[in-house]
Formats: sequence, C-alpha cells, structure tokens
Amino acid sequence: MRVLTDIVIPLRVLALAALLAPSACVSKVHYDRCVSDAALAASAADAKGKDDALRIQSLRADVTAAQALVQDGDSKLSDLSTANHNTQTQLDEATAMNQQLRTELQRLGRDVDKMLSERGTLSKALDDAKSRLDELRRAQAAAQLRVDLFRALASRFKPLVDAGQMRIETRRGQPVLEVSGDVLFDPGRSELRSSGKGTLMEIAHALQTAASGAGRRFLVTALTDAPDAKGKPSKAPWELTSARSVVVVEYFVSLGMPAQSLIPAAGASFDPVAPNDSPENRARNRRVDIALLPLEGEILPASP
Repeated sequence: MRVLTDIVIPLRVLALAALLAPSACVSKVHYDRCVSDAALAASAADAKGKDDALRIQSLRADVTAAQALVQDGDSKLSDLSTANHNTQTQLDEATAMNQQLRTELQRLGRDVDKMLSERGTLSKALDDAKSRLDELRRAQAAAQLRVDLFRALASRFKPLVDAGQMRIETRRGQPVLEVSGDVLFDPGRSELRSSGKGTLMEIAHALQTAASGAGRRFLVTALTDAPDAKGKPSKAPWELTSARSVVVVEYFVSLGMPAQSLIPAAGASFDPVAPNDSPENRARNRRVDIALLPLEGEILPASP
C-alpha cells in the first residue's frame, strides 16, 4: 500500500501542474523544476517498486522454504513417532524375553550346580578308585614277589619237604615256612636238638641269600598242640612256645642274620592247622612258622 501511495502522489502533482500550467502564471523555471522533481519522484518510486517486488519475491521464497522445512519436520516427527512406537514394542518384547530367560537360567543354574556337585563327587570317587587300583596293583606285585621268593625256597628245601621236616604254605595271604617242632625240640622242651640245628642252619642261609639287602623281616612263631589231659607237659603252652621262638631267633642271629630282621612270637595251641584228633595231626600242630613280612611300601592301606 505504501508503494502505491508513493507512486500516486507524484502523479497527482503532475496532473495538477498540467492543469494549472495553461492558466496560471508560472514561470518556466518553476515549471521545469516541478517537472524534474516529478520525474525524479517517479523514477525513485519505480526503483522502490522494483526493490519491493524483489523483497516480496525473496520473502515468498523464504516462506516456501519454511513451509518445506515445516513439512520435512512434520514428516520426521511422524517417522520418529512410529520409530518410538516400534522401539517401545521391541523393548516390551525384550523385557518379557529377558524375564523368561532369567527364570530359565535360574532353574538351569540350580540344575548346573547340582550337576557340578555330582560331577565333583564322581570325579573324586574315580580318582579314589584309580588310586586304590594302583595300591592293589602294587600290593599284588609285592605279594607276587614274596610268592616267587618262597617258590625259590621251596625248590631249595625240596629234600626237607620230601622228608616231612618242612612245609611251604600260604596262610592268611602270607607265604609261610612251616618247620616240624619235633625235628627242632624234644617233647615239652625248649632246647634245640642237634638235628634241629642243622635244619635251622640251612633255613638261615637260604633266608639270608633270598632277602639280602632288601630289609626283609621274618616273624618266627612257635606253636604246639592242645594240652592232653592224660599228659603232663613240663611247661604251659604259652611259656613253652615263647621260649622256643626266642631260642630259634637267637640261633638265627648267631648264624649271622640281623637281629632287627627277626620277630619272635608265641601262638601256644591257638592256631592249629589240623584238628587235634590224631597223633599225626597233633604232631603237625607242634611247629615253628617262619613268615615273610611285607615291606612298609607293600602294605595295602585300609579301604576308606
């Protein structure tokens, strides 16, 4: 509106000047000045109109750009709203799945703990079984060595075995040299007979050779038959067998066997190998047993 006003006012001035020109007494100089002013005003108005047109065009472009930005913002806002909705849905699903997984893991966790506990128990039992098996193998190997040793002694003592003066047996899992008590002692006595000394000398040399340097120990146990109600033994069974075992050990030591390798023991009449129902059986129960003791590393530990 201001532009149109700026244009219209000079035109009115020109028109008024044109009407007044023929009739008024206006000097030419004043007239020319007015025409020049009007031309300048028209030119300025025209320039201003063009400038305003350019500003209007620029403002329209700015409005169009702003509208485009508003539309782009609305589109992005709509996309963000959709994405927010989708994200919330995914979050809800993930929360539900997380809770389900947590519940399942808790259940599996208890099961895993139980399985780990059982596995640890089974692993320990397996290790114990392997250890026990190794111990049994070592004990079996040691027992086999002792058996082989006594087999060698059996071949060496074959004449004594054939003569009935000695037996080689396995008793309670241990190899034992069983020497006839009647060969070594007179009835009811604890002094060695001359023939008995010869037998013990052969046994001592064989034991020294077989167990030399191995640190073997021997249990020397004297035994007798059950007291006969009709007989009158000079010594009670305990006293008699104690004395006999000590005498045998002392004789072995005199022949060069280490004293620490011999253990005397008395069994009285409480470890018979046959019933005391005949002279032959009673004679067999009157004996001296020489057992080869296992070494410390050959003893099998008790099972837990």
